Amino acid sequence: MNKTELIDALAARAELTKAEAGRAIDHLVAIITSTVTKGESVALIGFGTFKQVLRAAREGRNPATGAKLKIAAAKLPKFSAGAALKAAVSGKKVAPKKAAAKPAAKKPAAAKKPAAKKK
Repeated sequence: MNKTELIDALAARAELTKAEAGRAIDHLVAIITSTVTKGESVALIGFGTFKQVLRAAREGRNPATGAKLKIAAAKLPKFSAGAALKAAVSGKKVAPKKAAAKPAAKKPAAAKKPAAKKK
């Protein structure tokens, strides 16, 4: 799916015009790009996480001549797929996470009423 097809799909699903859907996608990409550029991560729970990683400097070889060359360190974007996306792609069902069971709070014992006096 390319960007135009994504815009068409978003417009149809969210009942937007194609222009609105295109602007929404452009803004989303710009926000993710600027956030990752600052060194922060963008986590879309269930879908995945966009983050910046540092690749260390290393030594490489020119494949044509075999000569050694230095490859500088670089900052690169990285996307890590979330569990729900991985499961959807592999065809597995994702079990919903169970909330941590909290111990039941003990209710204070009801105060006993004194027995009515008989006359």
